[in-house]
Amino acid sequence: MKSNLISKSETSEILKMVSEKWKIKCPKIKNLKVHQISDEAQIITGKGIKILKINDNYLPFLSETNTLKKFPNVIVDMGAVKFMCKGANVMRPGIKKFTEFEKDNLVCIMEESQHKFLAVGKAMVSSSELENIEKGEVLENLHYISDKFWDIGKTIYD
Repeated sequence: MKSNLISKSETSEILKMVSEKWKIKCPKIKNLKVHQISDEAQIITGKGIKILKINDNYLPFLSETNTLKKFPNVIVDMGAVKFMCKGANVMRPGIKKFTEFEKDNLVCIMEESQHKFLAVGKAMVSSSELENIEKGEVLENLHYISDKFWDIGKTIYD
């Protein structure tokens, strides 16, 4: 795995774009480090931030609970956990509670007993639509505990 520091201008461009896409304020960081995992995936690290970039998607890394808490979330029942950890999308029957979000927003997925983060997904419907449906896919699972990025990411520290 190749790792390299990126310039201050590249760092500020990435942080600005991530702040806009995530709709949260990113910390001011002088330099980010990019860890190339594969042709389509990188883990970007800096003081207080860890980002998973898959193609053009910038996702908060699952180990970064302070960042994850800033996102909208859904809480799934324990029956959904094993499927989530194998990469399944979130289905309506498994959702117990949720906060407000729009279609295409990034949403964090938590389990109901310990409220641990299991995955980061992209909303296929808005939370207002979610209230009125009883079945079907709600979130596309983009990054989850035990995926190939999770294992590699646990070995990367900034």
